[in-house]
Amino acid sequence: MITDFHYKGASLAKRLFITVMIVIMLIYVVLILYPLFNMFTSSFKTNRDILTTPFSLPTAFSLENFKIVWVDKGFSQFFINSIVVTVVAMAFVILFGSMAAYGISRYTYRGNTLVYMLFLSGIMLPLKAAIIPLFLLIKSLGLINSRLSVIMIFMAMGLPSTVFILSGFMKSIPVELEYAARIDGCNDFSIYRRIVMPMVAPAIALVTIYNAVPIWNDFFFPLVFLQSNALKTLPVGLSTFFGQHSTNWNLLFTGLSIAILPMLVLYLFMSKYFIKGMTAGAVK
Repeated sequence: MITDFHYKGASLAKRLFITVMIVIMLIYVVLILYPLFNMFTSSFKTNRDILTTPFSLPTAFSLENFKIVWVDKGFSQFFINSIVVTVVAMAFVILFGSMAAYGISRYTYRGNTLVYMLFLSGIMLPLKAAIIPLFLLIKSLGLINSRLSVIMIFMAMGLPSTVFILSGFMKSIPVELEYAARIDGCNDFSIYRRIVMPMVAPAIALVTIYNAVPIWNDFFFPLVFLQSNALKTLPVGLSTFFGQHSTNWNLLFTGLSIAILPMLVLYLFMSKYFIKGMTAGAVK
């Protein structure tokens, strides 16, 4: 089989194929990691060094750029704002999305398919296309320049994909487990909390990373609805390093290096469950 990548004992043609694939993957890894490495090393350079020798290593490793960005430029407040918005939005997305997915996958009632299709329609209809009526709605609610406005928008963005992914996983759980739990005296909420949610942990990790990264990196909605500097998130805060006539590249790279850390830690922490969620059902 072409998917059998055991090098030892393989034929010459298969060894050549495996070697070529390994070389291609190594090149791909370098293409992905080198820009990140160059960004991180550039955060220790001056703006002049970046412009004159952009691909060289820094002559000295000083944390001065990090101090300027974190303290003087108020990047710590942007960081906290992004943490608050992302964590709160994801908490509600997982809570409401898992409850909706459980109801769709486990209960049979008139309109079940219609409710499911309504959630799926949210995947096909981007909220950015409805920015004008959305702005008027948020303004009428008095939520302009409030974290709650972007949190609600991010919840609406994350719920459709969460319901779609989790409902598929929940449908694969044997219904006999629920019957056994009901015999032991569990009600619907206990079954959801103690039986279903632990079993869909890989899917929870999948939807967390799938939705948290776009929320963390979103620039458009915080720019529109958060006007105060004290409420700006990281992507909007990074735009302050771009000037009309010049750009502070060293500070920009420093801010980007700080901005990627939470999502990197999140992925490393949940990677085992994320891979399980991505490959679930691939092998029978």
